[in-house]
Amino acid sequence: MSHPTLQGKVAVIAGGGKNLGALVASQFVQAGARGLVLHYNSDGSRAETEKTAAALREQGAEVLTFQGDLAVVANNVKLFDQARSHFGEVNIAINTAGVVIKKPIAEVTEADYDKSFDANAKAAFFFLQQAGRVLAERGSIVTIVSSLLAAYTPFYAIYPGSKAAVEHYTRAASKEFGERGISVNAIGPGPMDTPFFYGQESKEAVAYHSTAAALSKYTRTGLTHIEDIAPIVKFLVTEGWWITGQTLFANGGYTTR
Repeated sequence: MSHPTLQGKVAVIAGGGKNLGALVASQFVQAGARGLVLHYNSDGSRAETEKTAAALREQGAEVLTFQGDLAVVANNVKLFDQARSHFGEVNIAINTAGVVIKKPIAEVTEADYDKSFDANAKAAFFFLQQAGRVLAERGSIVTIVSSLLAAYTPFYAIYPGSKAAVEHYTRAASKEFGERGISVNAIGPGPMDTPFFYGQESKEAVAYHSTAAALSKYTRTGLTHIEDIAPIVKFLVTEGWWITGQTLFANGGYTTR
């Protein structure tokens, strides 16, 4: 059986308007994807998402945008229903969305905990659920988690803690959806050189993370870059479709297990 390709495919990308999600969307279109739904959460991401969508349309793709908090189950249902209603078929679902909260355990509030688990665990679960409901045969689902799942570090209890649940969701979904040929995987990048990373880190912490990976000195900042991760996403939904139920750590040797 031949490997899937992106030619003529339709993808839903959570967090698809900027950073890693936008690069994944661009690479999909370059490889022949015909349709994309770019999800974004807040009004603050609207302009950048629409700019990304316009650029992809210029490359020949048909692009929809969708705003909504994916921790609200109904928004996941609407997202995938609209994608299928418009395009007729959905083949790929990528979830790059998430929230980082870095605090000592003693300072974590109930609101912090709920925000982290809503964005990173609950939203990921129901995104997986609805992708599994809608995706066509031999589709693919990829969720971005974190290399901190294998770290021994302070101050990051609830961020990787909430991402850890997604590892199990990934395994369970891959087993259940496998009957329809749908592969399901997670990717754990190292700290990425995006605004998502710098917002909660001190200069000292950035300096540490920038030298912590085995391959750090061979990159321009020492960190993981979105250009390191997007090709792995593309691989998993095409030639790498036989890989399923896995968490792949793509971090230059920042953590390993």
